[in-house]
Amino acid sequence: MLPCHCPSCQTSLIVKEMLCEGCSTEVHGRFKLPILAELSVEEQNFVLSFVKNSGSLKEMAKQLSLSYPSVRNLLDEIIEKIKKLEHHE
Repeated sequence: MLPCHCPSCQTSLIVKEMLCEGCSTEVHGRFKLPILAELSVEEQNFVLSFVKNSGSLKEMAKQLSLSYPSVRNLLDEIIEKIKKLEHHE
């Protein structure tokens, strides 16, 4: 998993350098991580499953063996987290 927060102070990390594996081109700068990368692995997996299930909470509930309201609550929590992350950009 890509680290998104400093292990020492928990401040959000930025990307400073990128490397192309094909031609070894290096890109240097200060780049913010995408918001979805700042979600936990579990939250990222939920979002991926949600998209794969065409946004059907009913299908998500079946897949996760949870009630519809429980899946709705999980989605609402992720939405709120994304909104907070957007305001910190």
